[in-house]
Amino acid sequence: MALLTKEKAIDALTRLGAIAHAHGESIELLLVGGEIMALEFAARPSTRDLDVLVLKPADASAWRGWASIVGKERGWPEDWLNDGVKGFMIGISFGPVVFSSQGILVRRPEIEQLLALKLCAWRDDVDIADARRLLRELPATYAEIWKQIVPHLQPGRELAAQYAFDDLWEERHGSH
Repeated sequence: MALLTKEKAIDALTRLGAIAHAHGESIELLLVGGEIMALEFAARPSTRDLDVLVLKPADASAWRGWASIVGKERGWPEDWLNDGVKGFMIGISFGPVVFSSQGILVRRPEIEQLLALKLCAWRDDVDIADARRLLRELPATYAEIWKQIVPHLQPGRELAAQYAFDDLWEERHGSH
């Protein structure tokens, strides 16, 4: 599959909303991962898929069916829109709406939750660059930011996330 650019993601989400609307429904998503970094923070040009938490509709077979239609129309794999991130999210925070069109509303979590996800994943240079970019959006002190991140850390990943956060903070601000 070709990488999803911001433009391709917007086109696909618009089509997804149109399909939901044609079925007398609407879809509401919480977008996380690489696409939110491309869509809202211009931190990268593209991503492989859209990682979402589906808030509406409750019927997973409905939104998966609609996403399958969109994917088939574009020659993409069925999991171009997936909710695998739900296993990594601790709590849900609601940030601003980042996209809306007929039949669809897309929000992102608060920046602190996005940063917590990146700190817990910490897999590669992409996660590090994303975390670095997110940290630039938070003008508070070390203690204030860390306090907002902690509730969203995955159990068992807290210490690794704190070390990662410490490294980022020192890189940007010096010692805390």
